Amino acid sequence: MHPIAERIGSTGVWHFTEGMTAAEAVAYAQRLEALGYGALWIPETLGRDPFAHAALLLQETEHLVVATGIANIFHRHPGAMKQAQLTLAEASGGRFLLGLGVSHAPLVAGVRKLDYSKPLTSMRDYLTGMAESFYMAVAPAEEPATVLAALGPKMLELAASAADGAHPYWTIPEHTAIAAAALGPDKMLDVEQKICLTTDADAARAAIRGALSMYITLPNYFRNWFRLGFDESDLEGGGSDRLCDALVPWGTADAINDRINAHRDAGATHVCIQPLKAGGGYGEVDWDALETFAPTT
Repeated sequence: MHPIAERIGSTGVWHFTEGMTAAEAVAYAQRLEALGYGALWIPETLGRDPFAHAALLLQETEHLVVATGIANIFHRHPGAMKQAQLTLAEASGGRFLLGLGVSHAPLVAGVRKLDYSKPLTSMRDYLTGMAESFYMAVAPAEEPATVLAALGPKMLELAASAADGAHPYWTIPEHTAIAAAALGPDKMLDVEQKICLTTDADAARAAIRGALSMYITLPNYFRNWFRLGFDESDLEGGGSDRLCDALVPWGTADAINDRINAHRDAGATHVCIQPLKAGGGYGEVDWDALETFAPTT
């Protein structure tokens, strides 16, 4: 297993920092570091460039790993992606983790007007292109790690054969067990898990449906949910209670910890939590939750 697995530890945080100023994002990362979280996972959508943002966060922290969850392969030539990865890894002393993904057709084909017809083939060819690209600067002390946003069996197989592991998103412990079996014992399995620290069922499910609204129509996700036993009826009304409760644990801290530990028991090497704030907007920081589940508490 790649050495960065020990550095990121068992627990990290996944968060959109797009609603923060750069200074606020730095303060957020520094506070997460003080709480003992091993990694901050940041996305790439239509906001900040994740590599420029990661460089800022890495410069202003000492131990925290910054990981992309995920960098979109369609936005960069594989050689440019490798340059960014190696530059950040060398400059930070190995505190950068590259998560790669194929994103989704509405963004790639719809917004960027790029070909999304063969995402698995594109990812396979992309990894080959990165491996074969030249890099003529000072190299990091160790080869940096790459994990793939993998949900289905074929992408998990590619993560096992051509990367250092996988970074599944919007999944359940049953999927973690499937992913762990596909990857084998020597790969990282960095699972994202949303949580909602409230015992109010209506408030929790409202927050979950608010988060789901960005994703529930995306085939990469709902096809994976269907493989796990859900069906089209679970997508109605913004997400059935059954789907909401399965995807996002809510309730007491003990109940939420049980779900986090279920991922670990199923084979996750790292769980990055994404707290949803009951009564707040999606992306609003819930410090009560972050402090409750911090590794130092």
